[in-house]
Amino acid sequence: MDLGNQRASGNVEDRRGMGVAAGGLGIGGIIIAIVAAFLGFDPGQVLNTVQEVQQASPKAQQRGAEGAPADTMGQFVSKVLGSTEDVWGSIFQRSGKQYRQPKLVLYTGAVRSACGLGQSAMGPFYCPNDEQLYIDLAFYDDLRKRFHAPGDFAQAYVIAHEVGHHVQKLTGSFSQMENAQGRMSKSQYNQLSVRMELQADCYAGVWGYHAHDKNMIDPSDVEEALTAASAIGDDRLQKQSQGVVVPESFTHGSSAQRMRWFKRGMDSGKPSECNTFEASVL
Repeated sequence: MDLGNQRASGNVEDRRGMGVAAGGLGIGGIIIAIVAAFLGFDPGQVLNTVQEVQQASPKAQQRGAEGAPADTMGQFVSKVLGSTEDVWGSIFQRSGKQYRQPKLVLYTGAVRSACGLGQSAMGPFYCPNDEQLYIDLAFYDDLRKRFHAPGDFAQAYVIAHEVGHHVQKLTGSFSQMENAQGRMSKSQYNQLSVRMELQADCYAGVWGYHAHDKNMIDPSDVEEALTAASAIGDDRLQKQSQGVVVPESFTHGSSAQRMRWFKRGMDSGKPSECNTFEASVL
């Protein structure tokens, strides 16, 4: 992946090494647990973890340094974010709309957001309440070592997926999730969550299509993203963690589904091809 000529976004806040604040979890924390965490954890377990972190973290949250960090990984994620801003800004402009850029927050261990407290074990997540992406860069070590999905484009896919959630916030998909909450069974709500996550994968592919047009990526990069999408499918994660696969508990989609929808966005470059909510087959 070649980011040499890509500008670094200034919409980055570096909170690495800082403490977190205590406070109520609220409905936003539920949104993190069910929708926006990158890995398919059981929502109840995530909520318990978040509440435990809150109780054990009385230290007030300070604001981090603003702007693109100078270290290598900080520069990398800042440039990836800058690329997503360029791509989605152009897509929104062509449809007569304005793209509101999200902020990327780098943290270590645990972090305070407008959706409650998140923990690095959840993986990267997006909080719709403050329109910010959150990532502990140690996740990239897990991506390479634990999930066997190495490569810089696999890392970029992670950011692009969370930006996909932001696009959903701007286009109304998050409202569908909020309106459905409490009106569906757990199994039905999980199915809606899967469609939400697969659309974010497709949107990541849309970004990849346009990045390819700018000669930032090559075919080997695409394979890295597909490997990452496969590695974090619900079926594969459940098989690794509990030895059995329970499809009705999926919240992010199977490995095959995540690869399929990323590739659909990557092949077309059109957000209109990412309507998972009306797809008869995922």
